Amino acid sequence: MNSPLKTNFKLIYLLTLLFSSFCNGQEHLLWYDQPASNWNEALPQGNGKIGVMVFGNTTNERIQLNDDSMWPGNDPDWIEPDGNKEDLKHIRELLFKGNNEAADSLFVAKFSNKTIVRSHQTLGDLFIDFKHDNIIDYRRELNLENATSQVSFKSNGYVFTENILVSHPHKAIVIELKTENPKGITAKLKLSRPKDAGFETAKSFTTKDGLLLMQGEVTQREGKFNSQPNPITHGVKFETALKVINESGSVLATSDYLELKNVKKATIYIVNNTSYYFDDYKKQNQKNLKAIGSKSFDDLKEPHIKDYQEFYSRVKLQLNNDNDYSNIPTDQRIEAIKNGAIDTGLETLLFNYGRYLLISSSREGSNPANLQGLWNQHIKAPWNADYHANINLQMNYWLADMTGLGELINPFFDYVDMLVENGKTTASKNFGCSGSFIPHATDLWGPTWLRAPTAFWGCSMGAGGWLMQHYWQHYRFTKDKNFLKKRVYPVLNEITKFYSDWLIEDPRDGSLISAPSTSPENRFINQKGNKVATCLGSAMDQQVIHEVFENYLKTCAILNIQNDFVEKIKQQKIQLRPGFVLGDDGRILEWDRPYEEPEPGHRHMSHLYGFHPGNSVTKESYPELFDAVKKTLDYRLAHGGAGTGWSRAWLINCSARLLDSEMAHEHIQLLIKKSIGKNLFDLHPPFQIDGNFGYTAGVAEMLLQSHEDNVIRILPALPKAWKDGSVKGLKGRGGLTFDIVWRNNQLEKLTITSEFDHQFKLIYGDTFKEIKLKKGELYTFEL
Repeated sequence: MNSPLKTNFKLIYLLTLLFSSFCNGQEHLLWYDQPASNWNEALPQGNGKIGVMVFGNTTNERIQLNDDSMWPGNDPDWIEPDGNKEDLKHIRELLFKGNNEAADSLFVAKFSNKTIVRSHQTLGDLFIDFKHDNIIDYRRELNLENATSQVSFKSNGYVFTENILVSHPHKAIVIELKTENPKGITAKLKLSRPKDAGFETAKSFTTKDGLLLMQGEVTQREGKFNSQPNPITHGVKFETALKVINESGSVLATSDYLELKNVKKATIYIVNNTSYYFDDYKKQNQKNLKAIGSKSFDDLKEPHIKDYQEFYSRVKLQLNNDNDYSNIPTDQRIEAIKNGAIDTGLETLLFNYGRYLLISSSREGSNPANLQGLWNQHIKAPWNADYHANINLQMNYWLADMTGLGELINPFFDYVDMLVENGKTTASKNFGCSGSFIPHATDLWGPTWLRAPTAFWGCSMGAGGWLMQHYWQHYRFTKDKNFLKKRVYPVLNEITKFYSDWLIEDPRDGSLISAPSTSPENRFINQKGNKVATCLGSAMDQQVIHEVFENYLKTCAILNIQNDFVEKIKQQKIQLRPGFVLGDDGRILEWDRPYEEPEPGHRHMSHLYGFHPGNSVTKESYPELFDAVKKTLDYRLAHGGAGTGWSRAWLINCSARLLDSEMAHEHIQLLIKKSIGKNLFDLHPPFQIDGNFGYTAGVAEMLLQSHEDNVIRILPALPKAWKDGSVKGLKGRGGLTFDIVWRNNQLEKLTITSEFDHQFKLIYGDTFKEIKLKKGELYTFEL
């Protein structure tokens, strides 16, 4: 029995949440007046490792289940590419002779194992078959403030509700079903999983103690192996365990499903564990279920919300909403924008949604968010829902430090640390280089050889350097010298060693270049009229390597590391051919020379890497290059660029860095019109989560920029549509936290707190201020 004190606390707590939801609902609530008709309309929830997609069906409810470790195995019999230093030398000779086509083919043949493709897989589904009739007053919603979802409607005049949370503290999915119908709920609960190429991959059954279990193994049978049909690849083993606690009525167990009869309220607990995380994953399920016991939904909800709010509540964005669309369903709000409406409330909701998705798919001890976060209904997902490192994995984490979610990058760092270790073998064996090589695409097990059927699609050399940017930028945000010493330096040192050995002298001018080199997923037309990919030093490769060398030297200076290798990198950095070279039309060249482009509106903008997400080009430091970036983007767009959601999100970020507020807002509108699904998922199409994360980062860039050394820009790209608003808790590099209020598109109040002694230049419009803060000091500026 609860004490009066505890009961009062619960009441106050729930009233506080209710009041908060009432005041801020439109910025934190997705809601609909009908069930999801397909997966891209279902609502996502997760705790980092496991997740669900809730459909809200009234008669055959589908709750699609996810686990971030559902992968085929790391088969030791798969053959790695056999390319070596001599093959590399031959490719370079072909490029010197202008035979790009032959270089492309040899690059793929010798350095890519193009037949090996592994995909993240769905965990399966929970289906709940109800006997509901005469449905009215339907509502389905996802509350971003407390990370819970609810489905409610009346059946035959009686209210029915379905509440769901995915708890990180309890490592469980919890579902509460309840009805006002005196006859209670009658329903069947079934667990199932799609077949893998016609083969069963899981079996479901009930146990003597009333549990419903689904046990199986992730396998893969598609593709070819040495030109023969691929044998079964055994992978991660798993068990899903479901139990029900009911009030009134009964729960009956058949051979492979549970049946509710006349139950007024049922609490369903689902746990899942795999052999990837635990040797005895079945025992871990028992442990997790025992820890939950028979606690009520509300008892589990309180610690779930507290844990989630520790992250979500750190940042709060409010934008003026002259036209309040919160009283219409979310999908109808999207349609209104397609018809020309400006809905700043939905823009705010989409910003919050990005933070919600990262909290839900990347937590301490989980795998990093993949191409779909962790939500995937397929056995073979689009692009394998794997880890693409030519922008996609990186974009997933652009928002983290900026929006107060810095701890959530740890799964990324853990994963990349593994890649760096694995890549040492590839660097040495295939390329004859020291250090470590990381490819553009990999999977749960971190193989580091190239996997691509064509040179333009996957033979990219810049991924490792791009990944290193996140380590360095995290240090810039936190100033954590221990992190710099123990996490940044070891991996950055290996990637720097690789690029140091990889570079060769260009016989045309003696500069150092990356060769063979590509611009990710793009091609050019060479002098022979062929569409080719490899060249002698693409803009992206040169920019990435320059940044790696620069950040390595800064790291060594901070850590007081002085040796012959550091001196070598200093000299190589000077000798590097510039990554930003202008063509006759004032645009930045994408490859080593001016070439005709078969896709002038290509979705990737890799030749702008040093501008964004890099920080080597600013309006003050390189005004000519700054203008060239704008010309380059304008040209891309004039030829149909930004065709995918993530590409549009990248453009929002680039527009913000260009200090072009209206351009940034135009791309926000286009993103919503063209690439946002009814459940607010970014659609490539199909679903790809990096666009969601990139959008949230872009909004943050519009309001605050700290990428320049010791420079902070306040409201650098504030569009006219955001006339009044505020943001609380945005992070700047150097341990700075910002609260900003503006009215009539003018800064009204700025508050800065600092975790360290810090001196920087504050820029707002044409206003410049030199600020010097002591650790813990509060700075306030008002107009």
